[in-house]
Amino acid sequence: MNSDIEIAQAARMKPISEIAAGLGIPDSAFDPYGRYKAKIALDYVDSLADRPNGKLILVSAISPTPAGEGKTTTTVGLGDALNRIGKKTIICLREPSLGPVFGMKGGAAGGGHAQVVPMEDINLHFTGDFNAIALANNLLSALIDNHIHHGNALDIDVRRITWKRVMDMNDRALRDITCSLGGPGNGFPRQDGFDIVVASEVMAIFCLATSLKDLKERLGNIVIGYSKALKPIRARDLNAHGAMTVLLREALKPNLVQTLENNPAFIHGGPFANIAHGCNSVLATQMALKLADYVVTEAGFGADLGAEKFVDIKCRKSGLRPSAVVLVGTIRALKYHGGCDLKELNKENLVALEKGIANLERHVSNVRTHYGLPCIVSMNHFTPDTPAEFALLKTKLDHLQVPVISARHWADGGAGAEDVARAVVELTATPNKGFRFVYEDEMPLWEKMKAVATKIYGASDISADTKVRAEIQRLQEAGYGHYPICVAKTQYSFSTDAQKRGAPSGHTVNVREVRLAAGAEFVVMVCGDIMTMPGLPKIPSSEHIDIDDAGKVLGLF
Repeated sequence: MNSDIEIAQAARMKPISEIAAGLGIPDSAFDPYGRYKAKIALDYVDSLADRPNGKLILVSAISPTPAGEGKTTTTVGLGDALNRIGKKTIICLREPSLGPVFGMKGGAAGGGHAQVVPMEDINLHFTGDFNAIALANNLLSALIDNHIHHGNALDIDVRRITWKRVMDMNDRALRDITCSLGGPGNGFPRQDGFDIVVASEVMAIFCLATSLKDLKERLGNIVIGYSKALKPIRARDLNAHGAMTVLLREALKPNLVQTLENNPAFIHGGPFANIAHGCNSVLATQMALKLADYVVTEAGFGADLGAEKFVDIKCRKSGLRPSAVVLVGTIRALKYHGGCDLKELNKENLVALEKGIANLERHVSNVRTHYGLPCIVSMNHFTPDTPAEFALLKTKLDHLQVPVISARHWADGGAGAEDVARAVVELTATPNKGFRFVYEDEMPLWEKMKAVATKIYGASDISADTKVRAEIQRLQEAGYGHYPICVAKTQYSFSTDAQKRGAPSGHTVNVREVRLAAGAEFVVMVCGDIMTMPGLPKIPSSEHIDIDDAGKVLGLF
C-alpha cells in the first residue's frame, strides 16, 4: 500500500492557472508561486462582494484519539465528491504547522486518495505565511525590549509584559526563559517565553481580518502589557502596527492549490483549535463562498473545540453561517473512547463500541441543540471494521435520527464519499433558520466560560484561583466583557483531563490562566495543563523524514 506522500507525488497536477480559470479568476488577479500554487489578489477578493454566497459546510469530528479520525481527509474527499455529483465546490483548509509535522500529529493535507497537493510544499514552508506571521510577532517583541532599553517613555512595567515571542516548532525548552542577560548593552533582564506560531494573537488576527485596513487596525489594538500605573500598552503606542502589516501584506492574500482530483482548494491561516480559534481565514472562506455553490471547510479537533469556536468566534465576527455540519468519526476511535486498548482496535469489540458511542452522541447533540445546525455523521471506513459494529452504531444513533454514512474516500477518493455528498445536498436543500451561539455578547466573561463548560463539555461547574478570578473581573470592568471567549484546553476529552475518554459529565473545568487578545477581540481562557508551546514526543516524526540525492522528499507521512 502506497504512503500518503507516494500517492501525492504520483498525482497529475494541473497548472494553477487552469485551476484559477475554472473558477473564473483572471490571470491579472493571482500571483503564481511556481506552477502549482498561487496567491489571489486582495482587490479581486473585494470585487466579489456583490455576488451571492454559496452554502457553507462545516466539517468537525468526535474527540480525537491516537487511532485517528481523518477530518481533513473527509473535508477533501467531500469536496471532491460534491464536484463529482455536479456541484461546484471549493474546500477551505488551514495551513499545517511545522510543530506537528515534525512532532507527533503529522501534517494537515489530508491522506490517501483525498489530499491537497503539492503535499510536500503545503506541509512544509508553503508560501511563507507562517514565517511572515512569526516575523510580525517577533518584530513587536523586539520593539518592546528596544523601547525599554532606550528610556522606556511609556513606563512599561517589565513585570507585566504579556506579549511572547513565537516560533513554528515544538520546543519545550523555550516555554519559560530569561532574556536580556549579559549586561546593560543587552537591555533589562526579565522573564519571558515562547509560544508556537499558531498560538500567536497575530495568527488569530490574520485569520479574522477582512482587509489590510482591518488587519492594521487590529494589530494596533494588541495589548502587549501594562505600565506601572496599570495603563494598557498597545502595539500602536510603539508604532509597531504599520511595519507589522507590511510584513503580512503578501501573506494576507489567500492561497490557491488543488486536490488530487484537480478541484480548487484555498489553504490560508492555521491557528490550532486546542489553544486558539482553529479556523482558516475569513478572507479565504468569504472568497470561496462567492465563487462556488458549496464551500467545505473544517474546524480543528472535535466539535467541542473547533466547531464551538467556529460558531462563537468566526461566525460571530464575520457574519458567516454554516448550512450544515458533517461530524467525522471512526469505529476504531469510538472503541478507544469506550476503553479499548490502542493495540486491540482492529478486533471486533461491541462492548467498547457501545460505550464509546456516547462521545459521538454528545457531539451530535451539541451541534444540533447548542449550535442549532443540522448534521450528518460520516464514518471513515477501515478494513477491520465489521458489519456488526456498523449495525450497532446505526442502531444506537437511531434515537437521534441522524444520517450515519460509511465513507471510503481515503481509498477511493471523491467516489468513496458520494453518499456523504448526496446527504449534504439533501440536508441543505431547505435553508436552516435555527443557527445560534452558545452565549450572547452581553453575558459576563465568567458566565460565558461557564456556559461553554456546562453546555458543551458536560461540566457541572468551573473554577479558578483568586488571582485568575480577579484578572477576569478586571478585564470585565476594563470594557472587554462583550468579547467572546477562546478556551484553550486538551482536545482529547470533554474534560480538562486527557485521560477521560468517552463523554465524562459532572466534572469541574479549572481556568488556570486568562489572556487578553484585544486585537483578535477575544479573551483566552487557559484550562487544565494545556501548553501554548508544545513539546516533541520521544520519537518525533522528523526522525523519519529525509531527502534523496535527487531532491525527492521521503518519509513525510
